[in-house]
Amino acid sequence: MIHRALIAALLFLTASAGLASDTKQATGILQGHLKVISLETVKPADGSVPTVTPQTYIDFPLVVLSSDAKQQVAVITADSKGNYRVELAPGTYVLDIENRVRKHVRAKPVSFTVVSNQTVQVDMEMDTGIR
Repeated sequence: MIHRALIAALLFLTASAGLASDTKQATGILQGHLKVISLETVKPADGSVPTVTPQTYIDFPLVVLSSDAKQQVAVITADSKGNYRVELAPGTYVLDIENRVRKHVRAKPVSFTVVSNQTVQVDMEMDTGIR
């Protein structure tokens, strides 16, 4: 009798554990556009004007930080047109440029909140300081 109770309890716990592992926490989406600006562009001697290229976005990835900005949650590279999209767990985060201070990039970190099954639009504007 005790063995049957133990077997039943073990089967119940095993089934419960299986259900818990199959249950995925609902996530939300962060999407936006990275705009690279320059207050003044300098024309090189050859007359060409520096432009924003796909390489520019690769050189300046975005970083999603915890709400206190102390822990890195994700790194995002914008596509060739400056657009980005990432799935995140619900919560409050900060979007910034990776190594912004070291790279001397002018940008303002943006706080945002992700809600389950919703998309939040957070655009980022940065100035590379290249003149």
